Amino acid sequence: MLELIESHASFGGTQRIYRHESKAIGLPMRFSVFMPKEASQRKVPALFYLAGLTCTEETFPIKAGAQRFAAQHGIALIAPDTSPRGAGVPGESASWDFGVGAGFYVDATQEPWSKHYRMYSYVRDELRETVVNELPVDGERLGIFGHSMGGHGALMLALRNPDIYRSVSAFAPIAAPMRCPWGEKAFSGYLGADREAWKQYDASELVGKATRKFAAGILVDQGLADQFLAEQLNPDVFEAACNAAGQPLTLRRHEGYDHGYFFISTFIEDHLAHHAKVLLG
Repeated sequence: MLELIESHASFGGTQRIYRHESKAIGLPMRFSVFMPKEASQRKVPALFYLAGLTCTEETFPIKAGAQRFAAQHGIALIAPDTSPRGAGVPGESASWDFGVGAGFYVDATQEPWSKHYRMYSYVRDELRETVVNELPVDGERLGIFGHSMGGHGALMLALRNPDIYRSVSAFAPIAAPMRCPWGEKAFSGYLGADREAWKQYDASELVGKATRKFAAGILVDQGLADQFLAEQLNPDVFEAACNAAGQPLTLRRHEGYDHGYFFISTFIEDHLAHHAKVLLG
């Protein structure tokens, strides 16, 4: 049962925030939805956007400027929160890159995180099924994209589930989380010390094992003035893995752009067009 929290007219459609009781998480969860005007007459394709560290379901719709281009293509935009809220895990708000706002889109296996921190199952199954069943969304035409931690989530979810997501792209993704401090902290905390168990959530490990290629390609944009590029993001590792696997990839490197939403808003039109070509084609 969806509870409508707020709704605003936007580019001929509506920008909404919903809350629902999540069985996967075991707590209430919130997500934002932009519905284009076409949704009043028929089911529309949808893009899931996964946000980065410290963000909420409101960050993308407020900062990215995506509604204008989603309206032009007649595509819905869905953005979940980045972690459970109110799980009551001791210390879950102690650091900005682990715990609240930092679910990393994995299903935690380690106590005390495993009870509520199940963002992989939430995004792939429960959130998807909820919007397809309760909103005018075409479940056969879904894509996924994201930023930073959410870029990691989008690449990983798409590569593991090409039968669900027909298109994928990312902004400045944590592209090889097993090889960076953010990923090592999150994976060891949520998944334990066995690095073999980490590989199922690492896009650079998954691309060579994917059951189907994304023939239209994967689009990744990376700013070269990104303060996290050298230590955390590893786009070169993902590029090499795609090349070895024969997975078409367009990795665009942009001088002068950093990690934030000014970068995202600059190139969001290209990402919507990339997905529209697949979902509407």
